[in-house]
Amino acid sequence: MTTLTAATTETVAGLPEVAEPSRVDPKDARQLTRLFLDRLAVLEEGTADYQYARNTLIEMNASLVRFAAGRFRSRGPEEMEDIVQVGMIGLIKAIDRFEISREVEFTSFAIPYIVGEIKRFFRDTTWAVHVPRRLQEARVQLAKATEELSSRLGRTPTVKELSELMSLPEDEVREARLASNGYNSSSLDAAISTSADGETVLQDFIGVDDPALELVEDFHALAPMIAALDERDRQLIHMRFVEELTQGQIGERLGVSQMHVSRLLSRCLARLRDGMLTTH
Repeated sequence: MTTLTAATTETVAGLPEVAEPSRVDPKDARQLTRLFLDRLAVLEEGTADYQYARNTLIEMNASLVRFAAGRFRSRGPEEMEDIVQVGMIGLIKAIDRFEISREVEFTSFAIPYIVGEIKRFFRDTTWAVHVPRRLQEARVQLAKATEELSSRLGRTPTVKELSELMSLPEDEVREARLASNGYNSSSLDAAISTSADGETVLQDFIGVDDPALELVEDFHALAPMIAALDERDRQLIHMRFVEELTQGQIGERLGVSQMHVSRLLSRCLARLRDGMLTTH
């Protein structure tokens, strides 16, 4: 291995013992991260050696969390501490789920996990009033179902129609509609910017195009493609992206090798990707 400028002593579990992981030079951190991830994959979980490797990886890559959290600095210093703490959870998940067989840099793999955890934090904590988690999730489902049916029917769907599409009782659909009112309590007259011509208020923007609708359209385009997959491929997709199992865990459950799982997933994702490109 290339000589490292980081302060290291005798090896632990075949790894350099890094004196101050959080102060390792970024270039050295990339080398050490790969080395530690390689070793972590073969160490027994729960052992002192495993904990040393895992904890060192977390400290060495904490700068990724600070980098990702930087895009949310406008929320103020009080909230930044919480954002960084939540981002660390995303980093830990990335370390635990990274697979050596992936031909990607760890930083490219970790950043989406970190940002995703931060956005999940915002989703769960930015309601104007307390709303049960099931209704928060139903609100998202309701928005998608309403968009789909409105496009299909050319009118606003009824509660009964939404209930059938969402596979929820009509009372829960009504609850989800009411819960949506608690997501944001900003006044329509609240000023959101000031210019030479005066204040611009929120109601000036009611009725403009919502860029999030493109994501909803993508979800709906993908749904029938997944439904068209055979049972095994749908099971693979579910275990990897819903249950968030590693390829190794999927292999154990299915009784096949991790490499075989990797090939199956690559083939399946390539098919879905091609389908999405065709629809667009």
